[in-house]
Amino acid sequence: MAGRSDRIEAVEYDYDGREKEPVEHCNLCGSEDTVEASTVDRYGFAQPLRLCRRCGLAFLSPRLTEREYADFYRDVYRPLVSAYHGRLIDAETVQVEQREYADELVAFLRENLSGSPETILDVGGSTGVVSGAIAAAFGSHATVLDPAPDELAVAAERGLETVAGFAEDYDPEGRTWDLVLLCQTIDHLLDVSATIASLARMVSPNGYAFIDVLDYLIIARRRGSLEGAVKVDHPYYLTRETAIAYFDRAGLDVTAERLTEDGHRGFVLRPGTPREPDWDGLARAAAEARAELPPLGAAVG
Repeated sequence: MAGRSDRIEAVEYDYDGREKEPVEHCNLCGSEDTVEASTVDRYGFAQPLRLCRRCGLAFLSPRLTEREYADFYRDVYRPLVSAYHGRLIDAETVQVEQREYADELVAFLRENLSGSPETILDVGGSTGVVSGAIAAAFGSHATVLDPAPDELAVAAERGLETVAGFAEDYDPEGRTWDLVLLCQTIDHLLDVSATIASLARMVSPNGYAFIDVLDYLIIARRRGSLEGAVKVDHPYYLTRETAIAYFDRAGLDVTAERLTEDGHRGFVLRPGTPREPDWDGLARAAAEARAELPPLGAAVG
């Protein structure tokens, strides 16, 4: 059986030749005070990762342009991930994992919602496996917002309402939902700040949001290097501290949280008042993280 590097090479994706753009400001705090932390991603692509000294957000720069990312997700993403793991991962096989994830999420929400949501919006909801399971559990009407028409077609076959588009661009025209989901999606976004702000406006006054992030520090510790946590399909890399800072700025209050075995931190949120994060505390946490991880500490000196 071919080794991982040979399988990735067989995908024939010329990452170096793709159009890229610099990210000059931190998406969370707006600072330009960043430092290069690593230069290669898990696939072996030359991909710099930068860290914001002010808040600790990590992000790719330069990164693929929006048009290049659209082509990447259409043609390359599933084959590349399949090559990395050495098994087929496509729209069909991924639904098995989504069903397991949905069952765990339903149990978590049952414990942490004050009542059953009548309406659900699943942002980046793909084929509707997760939102469909939650809707069935709570007797809710579910809507899936996703840019992929093929996956929306599957969600529609499940009886779910579908909307084609991105959270950053979608205008609900004042419509709100009792539960807004952003599941295992935030790391793939090109503008986390705009998306979370948009989500906050879509939550009904007495409603909830659920957002989970992949804590890249946990992954880096497990894999023994920062490079093991970096991949070109994740423009941003969050931690518990930076996730909560995003929620603070958007006016979302954390009412419950969980940490899953695969490193995802999930947060139940309620509408609150926007506020500035503790920037000094974030800077200290960022410095501690740099010192803790040898590859990261060595990179920033």
